[in-house]
Amino acid sequence: KVHIEAERHSEAGLQMVMIGHAGHPETLGTMGQLPKGEVILVETVADVARITPRDPAKLAFITQTTLSVDDTADIVAALKARFPAIIGPHKEDICYATTNRQIAVKQLAKECDLVLVIGSTNSSNSNRLVEVAREYGSESYLIDNHTQVRDEWLEGVDTVGMTSGASAPEELVADLVKHFEAKGVTDVSELRTVEESVRFMLPKEIRNALPMVPSQS
Repeated sequence: KVHIEAERHSEAGLQMVMIGHAGHPETLGTMGQLPKGEVILVETVADVARITPRDPAKLAFITQTTLSVDDTADIVAALKARFPAIIGPHKEDICYATTNRQIAVKQLAKECDLVLVIGSTNSSNSNRLVEVAREYGSESYLIDNHTQVRDEWLEGVDTVGMTSGASAPEELVADLVKHFEAKGVTDVSELRTVEESVRFMLPKEIRNALPMVPSQS
């Protein structure tokens, strides 16, 4: 969707500003869709002050979808302040899973002494969850799986919160729960904050090609 959006703006004569992280696969893929120089990458508010677009009146911005609304808010504000005519995307371009996880972690951090985040070290949204937990008063660590939990982290801890990055397999979270149950933990509950009802439809061409499944009477 973001690739198509970038191409559409480019065809309309607009230069792209992409909010994202250098080297991230999505950023590389999106920037690779257009000729060199047609996409300017910004990672911070300071970057906004340094960029020199071809025509400040003909700009559009797009975002790396694994960033949340909170992650991009200050940069978007800086872009709009410096380039009032800049065109932005619909908020749906932001990954709903990333935003929802950050909302949940804010609440989790208020209720837990320690928050463990399952995710890869090169996952921007997983690292951000650790930062959010710490910002909201809880100690937090990023782990690949339950085998990386250190006993010293648990000293003086009464309540542990668990979450994962947007692309981490659910089974890793289940294994982490089992790890603590094996240590004698019996009180395990799920924190619910945002009900997710987003559905991702297959393209019409694929849906039409699928065989019909007869209804059961």
